[in-house]
Amino acid sequence: MIGAKPLNIDLYVLATSHSSIAKTNLGGIKDSNERLEFLGDAILGSVVAHHLFKKFPFKDEGFLTQTRSKIVNRESLNLLAKKIGIHNIITYENNINTRIHKSIYGNTLEALIGAVYLDRGYKYCHNFIIKKLLIPHFDIDELVETDSNFKSKVIEWAQKENKNVAFVIDNVISRGSFKEFTAHVVIDEDIVGEGQGSSKKRAEQAAAMKACNKLNLLQ
Repeated sequence: MIGAKPLNIDLYVLATSHSSIAKTNLGGIKDSNERLEFLGDAILGSVVAHHLFKKFPFKDEGFLTQTRSKIVNRESLNLLAKKIGIHNIITYENNINTRIHKSIYGNTLEALIGAVYLDRGYKYCHNFIIKKLLIPHFDIDELVETDSNFKSKVIEWAQKENKNVAFVIDNVISRGSFKEFTAHVVIDEDIVGEGQGSSKKRAEQAAAMKACNKLNLLQ
């Protein structure tokens, strides 16, 4: 998966260990992948930002920020994690509901990136992200042409169709310092989309994307 034999296998065991099975160590900290997730998130954002900075030398900060968010948002990372087989190597309690903890896959991918960084160094991790994750699984030029403001699409459609639309945050799961929000798109009292994200805004966008698919607004 990472393109080489791990030097420190314990890092990868930790990266794929969900907090639901974590045990408290002598320092009073649970040995789960959350710290590696924090590290991997920062490294992934940095590598993607650098790649976009070089690829689009004449684009402004707003464009670069928006394009990066299309790549590293929770929905994209969850899908990417499944593509490379992350879901097959995560360890967690058998009774955990992966539908509720949907971001478990993307979070584990970030933890894996953190493990690669600590195990192999920044240069190797940089190449891993670019060659194993970014280039094979993202068409950046196509992403640039895609309007990712799904919430605006739903609102515009509702206005044209004279429908009442609401974005409702109805569940928040806390895992240490991390939070996962669940949002629903409600149109005339019917739920037409559900999404999760690490912030209210991201959850609403994820739910709006599902609504756009259901309403055929992405054709």
